[in-house]
Amino acid sequence: MMLRSNWSRVRLWVMSICIPMIAASIGGVPVYVRPQTDPLRPADAIFVLGGEDWRRHMLGVELGAAGWAPNVVLSYPDGPGANWAGEMCGTVHPGFELDCFLPDPPTTRGEARELRRRATQNGWKRVIVVTFTPHISRARFILQRCFDGELIMVASPVEMWPWKWVSEYVYQTAGYVKAELDPGC
Repeated sequence: MMLRSNWSRVRLWVMSICIPMIAASIGGVPVYVRPQTDPLRPADAIFVLGGEDWRRHMLGVELGAAGWAPNVVLSYPDGPGANWAGEMCGTVHPGFELDCFLPDPPTTRGEARELRRRATQNGWKRVIVVTFTPHISRARFILQRCFDGELIMVASPVEMWPWKWVSEYVYQTAGYVKAELDPGC
């Protein structure tokens, strides 16, 4: 009888942890794994959000070279992409202007404020925003608070191990909570 009671408690404990984790995992798929991205169309600027993965910056430059917008703006990344972006920012690119900045604060909110400043200064009404897949939904949420124009959200290629997806679920969810607790631009 005592063994059965202990087993019931263990089973209850496991279910109380597993069921919410499974629900969060499934619920996060449309937000983090398969977020809403937008079809490309001509814009006033391409605005690339910063981060460790330099491929997003490369994609932004490729989109500029393909003629999607006359301006490409890179949020200067931390990590391995910093050298690549630094080299790109110091060169002339036929067909588009390339500019780089360090966001203040160094967050998506800092990037959103810079987007607002540049859009106001340059009259931008439509901007292509490039970031990586797990960040698309949260970036849209934050950028819409600062920019009244049209955002075209584009995901750079991403290859992540399962543990990195778990990490992104937690990180992006915490970012949503932080953004919700601190509304405004």
